[in-house]
Amino acid sequence: MSKTIVIIPARAGSKRLPNKNTLLLQGIPLVAHSILYAKQFSFIDDIFVTTNDSKVKEIALQYNAKVIDRPEELSGNNEPTVSALKHALEFINNVEHVVLLQPTNPLRPSNLLFDAFEIYQKQGLESLFTVSRSWEKLGKIVDNQFLSFNYTKGQRSQDLEPLYYENGLLYIAKASLIKKDILISDNAYPLEVNHIYAKVDIDTQDDFDYAAYLLQKANKE
Repeated sequence: MSKTIVIIPARAGSKRLPNKNTLLLQGIPLVAHSILYAKQFSFIDDIFVTTNDSKVKEIALQYNAKVIDRPEELSGNNEPTVSALKHALEFINNVEHVVLLQPTNPLRPSNLLFDAFEIYQKQGLESLFTVSRSWEKLGKIVDNQFLSFNYTKGQRSQDLEPLYYENGLLYIAKASLIKKDILISDNAYPLEVNHIYAKVDIDTQDDFDYAAYLLQKANKE
């Protein structure tokens, strides 16, 4: 029987925020937030953490996730995430659908995965990823001059042409696609998520502090 699984990639060696995947966010290790999120959904058959970090491995097992030992050659700063997913699939049988949850995006709307997977299945998609609209007036600096990219000077932000960014909250793809080194296919479905959680992507201490603030605020409501 084909399975739907979650894979959480959590390598060692973060430079801007050392050991970030094991840091406690509201008393729970960062990587464990994604494990606990995945556990809420009955259609997820298994949860795997792929890592080269012994502490992450220990935490994953503590939270009843399964572990794939990632080789060092697939754990570098410049290694694409899809290579870790492809490696993990070499050790897991009968997988049809893969959900990627990044530990650096620990906050997700509660029903996001359910809604995303429903769209993915009903539309018979190869892959799906989450995006958010950007309301920023963007440009680039050339020869000390600012050249606007998505607006004309004086234009109101609400009149900007809609542009979107990949927010990293979740990805879904067929295992067969990942085995070809592809996570986001050319016809991937961009699921729009305009939620404050979409702005959380932990790479620095400031990012971590912001996530802690949002969690604390949510717990008080």
